[in-house]
Amino acid sequence: MKNENLLEMTGSVEQVIFKNEKNGYAIIEINNGEELVTVVGIMPLVSAGEELRVVGNWINNPNYGTQFKAEAFERSKPSTTVALLKYLASGAIKGIGPSTAGKIVDAFGMNTLDIIEKEPERLCEIKGITKAKVKKISEEFQKTHGIKEIMLSLGSYGISPEESVRVWKYFGPESAERVQEDPYCLCGDGIEIEFDRADGIAASLERPQDDRCRIRAGILHVLKHNIANGHTCLPADKLLKTSTRMLGIAMELATEMLEELKADASIISAVFNGREYIFTPKLYRSEVYSAGRLQMMLHYPAQSIIGVDDSISAIEEAFQIQYADGQKQAIKEALLKGILILTGGPGTGKTTTLNAIIKILEEKGEKVLLAAPTGRAAKRMSELTGQEAKTIHRMLQVEWDENDLPVFAKNEKNLLECDALVIDELSMVDTNLFEAVLRALPLGSRLIMVGDCDQLPSVGPGNVLRDLIVTNRFPVVQLDRIFRQSMQSLIITNAHRIVKGQMPELADHSSDFFFLPSNDPSEIRRTIVELCVTRLPASYGYSPLTDIQVLSPGRKGELGTMELNKRIQAAVNPPDKSKKEVSINGILFREGDKVMQVKNNYNLSWSKSDGSCGEGVFNGDLGILCAVDRRASTLTVLMDDRVVLYELETAAELELAYAMTVHKSQGNEFPAVVMPMYLGAPQLSYRNLLYTAITRARSLLILVGTRRTIQTMIDNNKKTRRYTGLSYFLTEGAENEE
Repeated sequence: MKNENLLEMTGSVEQVIFKNEKNGYAIIEINNGEELVTVVGIMPLVSAGEELRVVGNWINNPNYGTQFKAEAFERSKPSTTVALLKYLASGAIKGIGPSTAGKIVDAFGMNTLDIIEKEPERLCEIKGITKAKVKKISEEFQKTHGIKEIMLSLGSYGISPEESVRVWKYFGPESAERVQEDPYCLCGDGIEIEFDRADGIAASLERPQDDRCRIRAGILHVLKHNIANGHTCLPADKLLKTSTRMLGIAMELATEMLEELKADASIISAVFNGREYIFTPKLYRSEVYSAGRLQMMLHYPAQSIIGVDDSISAIEEAFQIQYADGQKQAIKEALLKGILILTGGPGTGKTTTLNAIIKILEEKGEKVLLAAPTGRAAKRMSELTGQEAKTIHRMLQVEWDENDLPVFAKNEKNLLECDALVIDELSMVDTNLFEAVLRALPLGSRLIMVGDCDQLPSVGPGNVLRDLIVTNRFPVVQLDRIFRQSMQSLIITNAHRIVKGQMPELADHSSDFFFLPSNDPSEIRRTIVELCVTRLPASYGYSPLTDIQVLSPGRKGELGTMELNKRIQAAVNPPDKSKKEVSINGILFREGDKVMQVKNNYNLSWSKSDGSCGEGVFNGDLGILCAVDRRASTLTVLMDDRVVLYELETAAELELAYAMTVHKSQGNEFPAVVMPMYLGAPQLSYRNLLYTAITRARSLLILVGTRRTIQTMIDNNKKTRRYTGLSYFLTEGAENEE
C-alpha cells in the first residue's frame, strides 16, 4: 500500500457479525492472537475460520467503540483443523453444513480443501455424500474460490473488493482474463468503473494510446458523461472533437471508431436540423417511443366533455370566483382536447385552474389520478388540490432490479386505471420517467401536464417540458397574469422580474422579500446562522427545524450546503450529553437534527401513532432524527406524522438538511427561505437557478450577500442548454404523416 500510515493486522475470523451480499460490506471479529478485534469494511465472501491479513486504520465509532477499518485485505486457507472445521461449518461453501463439515475434516484433515478443489470425487468415500451432492459442492467451491482469486488479481490493479464483486457478476470466472485483454471492459454497463482508472490500468499493461478498445471506450465515456449532464444525445462533431482531445489521437481514428460503434448498434445516429446526433440505444428508443405515443394521443384523443361552459359558470357561481380568460382557455383545452400543457409562474392561478379541471372531470364520472416526480411535490399537490397525489414511481408501482435500476409493474401490459392523469412539476420529469408514464397510460385517457418552464430542468437526461412546448403540436396555455392578491407579495413580483431579466426590488423591506448586503463570505455565513437560530424565530416565531430552509447553489465551498449544515447544526443543535450521536459516511448526526432522505426507497417501513403503517420514503422527504439506538444499530426519524426506522446501512441515504441545494429543493415549498448571494462556481450562477430558489419561499425570502451576484445570475440567461431529440421526433413524425 502507498499510504505509509496504514496499519497491518493478521488473524483468524472468529465470527461474521454482519455482511451485505450485494456490495461485500462486512463486520467481523478477528482473533489476532492477543484479543478479539472488530473489523469493518468491504470484505466479500469472508467466512469464519479464514485467515486474513487486513490493512487499514483504527477508528473510534461513537456508538460502537474502537474498530479496525479495513482498506484492503488478503485471505489464506485455514491453518488448523479447528479453523478449517469452523470455515466449512459456517456455510462458506453451499452444500456443506456443520455435520457434513465434521465428516469431511475427520476424513481428510488439512488436505480437505485440496481434495475439494482437485479430487472432489473422493468426497463420495464419506457415507451420505452422493455424486449429485459432490457435483454441487465442487461447483460452489470453484465459484467461491474463483471470486476470491479474481479479487486478489483485480486488487493488484487498484480495483476495490466491492468493484471486484461487480466484475465477477458480469464476467464470471473469466474476469481476470477479460481485464487483461481489455481493461476498458470495466467501463461498461453493470460495472461502471471510471474511464480514467481503466486508462491507468491499461497504461500499466503498456497498452498503446491508439488502442482500439481505448478509443471505443473513450467515445462512449464522453457520450455517457454528457448524458449525466442532462443531454439525451450529442452532436457527432462535438463528440468527436471532445473525444480526440481527451484521448490525444487523430480525428481519423475517432471517426473510424464512431462508424464502427454505429455499425454494431452500440450507438444510434440521427440527423436533424442538418446535423448528425449520437444517442445511446436506450435514450434513442425512449424519445422515439414517447414521440410516437404522443402523436397517437393526438390522433385518438380522449372523448370531449359536453357542456364545459356551463360547468365553468356553475363553479364560478358556487365559489364566487371569476376565472381569467387564460384560465378558462386551459379548462376548455383539457376537457375538449384531452391533452394540455399548463405552465406559468407563481401567483398566476395554475392551482385554481387545475382544481376546476379536476372538479369537472370528477363530476362527469371520470377517474382522475394525480402524480408528481418527488414525495414532497406529491404531498404539496395533495394539499393544494385536496386530492390524493402519489409520486410517479409509486403510481407506476416501481420495483428495483439487482443493479438498482427501476422496473415498473405498470406498463403497456398492465395499464393504469384512470380516465385522466395529471402530472405536476413536469420540468422535473426526465426522458426515461416520461416514457414510463406514457407506456402505462391507457389509450383515450386525458393527460394534463403542469409545470413552470422557467425552473430548473430535470436532474436526469432530457428537457421534456420545453421540448413539448417548442413543437407547437400540443395545446399549451401559459398563464402570465399575476392576480391582485399575489401582487402584494414581493416574492412573486420579484420572481417575475427575474424571469424577464430585471433586477428585483431590493430596497423595500415592508413585505416578504429582504436583501441583507455583505461582501464577506464569513460574515454572510454568520448572518445566515443568526437568522436561523435567533432572528427569525424571535421576529416571526419560525422554527429552524420545520419552517426555515437555507438554500445554496452548490454543496462545496464556504457557503455550500456541507459547510452551512455544520455551522447551523452546531448552533441549532449543539453537542449535549443527553443526545446520542452517530457518524455515517463522514457526516455527524445528532438526536434532534433536521435530516433529509436523498433517494427514493420504496422498502423503508414507517408507522403512525394511530397504528397505521406502510412502506416508502422518498427523495427530498424531511424529518427530525429522534433517536439513535446503539445496541440495535438503528436510527428513528420522524417525517411529518410518520416514524421511520433506519438500519445503519440504510441511514447512508440521509443527509443533514438545515441547508440543501436549490436542485434538491425543487418541488418543495417552505415558509421561509434564506439564501447566500456570493459568486461561486460559474456553472451555478444563472437566472433559472435563482428563480427556482426564490419560488420555493411561501411567506418570507431573505438573500444575504452582494448585489453584483444577483445581477450576474440574472444576466446569465443561458438556460442549461440540452441536446435532445424529442422535439425533432415529434416534428418529423408530424411531417411524415402530412
